[in-house]
Amino acid sequence: MNIWIFNHHDLTPDMSGGTRHYDFAKELIKRGHKVTIIASSFHYSKYQEMKEYSDKEYLLESIDDINFIWIKTPAYFGNGIGRVINMLFYTFKVLKIMPRLNLSNPDIIIGSSVHLFAVWAAYKLSCRYKTPFIMEVRDLWPQTLIDMGISKWHPFILLLGRLERYLYKKADKIISNLPYSHDYIGQFVEREKFIWISNGVDLSNIKYTPKEQSEKFVISYAGAIGVANNLQTLLHAAKELKDKEDIYFRIVGEGAEKEKLKKFVKENNLQNVSIENSVPKSDVSKILQNSDVLYFNLKDSPVFNYGISSNKLFDYMASGRVVIFSTNAKNNPIKDANAGYSIAPDDVEQLEKTILEIYNLTDEERIKIGEKIRAYAEENYSIEILTHKLEKLLKEEIKKFNA
Repeated sequence: MNIWIFNHHDLTPDMSGGTRHYDFAKELIKRGHKVTIIASSFHYSKYQEMKEYSDKEYLLESIDDINFIWIKTPAYFGNGIGRVINMLFYTFKVLKIMPRLNLSNPDIIIGSSVHLFAVWAAYKLSCRYKTPFIMEVRDLWPQTLIDMGISKWHPFILLLGRLERYLYKKADKIISNLPYSHDYIGQFVEREKFIWISNGVDLSNIKYTPKEQSEKFVISYAGAIGVANNLQTLLHAAKELKDKEDIYFRIVGEGAEKEKLKKFVKENNLQNVSIENSVPKSDVSKILQNSDVLYFNLKDSPVFNYGISSNKLFDYMASGRVVIFSTNAKNNPIKDANAGYSIAPDDVEQLEKTILEIYNLTDEERIKIGEKIRAYAEENYSIEILTHKLEKLLKEEIKKFNA
């Protein structure tokens, strides 16, 4: 198969963030397929350009035998009009540039949200090249924006809603990484169109090794530092535990809330906390392996009614460390693994008690919990298993389309 994937925000392991399509593409290529990923290299959380374009509109690059086409898009900061302009630049440049490249025609095209304009561009090109069109939904726009507080009558939301319904109907198949998104998508199209393919983890990048003995008992968070992550809860727990000199907290990442957290640490003189810059995904395993506990928190919000599929959670699980899962999301991989700790979000007292409970376990008890979590990740969330599911779907859709 010759597969084109349109994902505005796809990343590679030397960048910090999710690598869903890079990981799938790498595995598909091992199986004899050809994959081209069309992305923009302007980083969506660092708000910085990751490539050098000079006066070019795009770059062609082969990374691990994956063909990347990087589209130059304008810089922006935050979630205002600048971000919308960035989306539209990607969309219309894709439609202009792809037919000019004289690439071999695709057998199938995948258009992946976050934003729907990229998916629309993928659909338009699927019509041009007469291929099946697969829509992938990683965020339920515009519903996610409504759940975050934007009026459902806002003109931009109305536009997205209309585009969303149009694309659902045009798609030959709808993939989502959110396990319960069919509860929402099923309002618009038949349930049979939907398939769940979770995010996952490349187990070759995060190998399990027992933590080396150290003077510190380390609780780590590695990922985005945004409002939804509510890391203020972790800092309040650190404040309550600051007299426990051997318990140490690490927060590694970037995001809009980072400076606020730094200010809290300084004002409260928290010597037991470090807030660090993000690292390339290829280096995340070192942080995980040097930790005793990994913390995952999401604020209680309707946004998570359809489940979550967090890359960092699966990385945490693969590391074989004790995980504290602190959300009310509809799915709970830690509870499914029958290991680790599931607690209510944003509850400082419960978090403090949970940390102390894990702290008081023996090394052997913590290792046993971590190994159980790792085994569950291997059986359910490895990239090999998830790619097999994707490959099977793509082959079936091409066969149906050409029948």
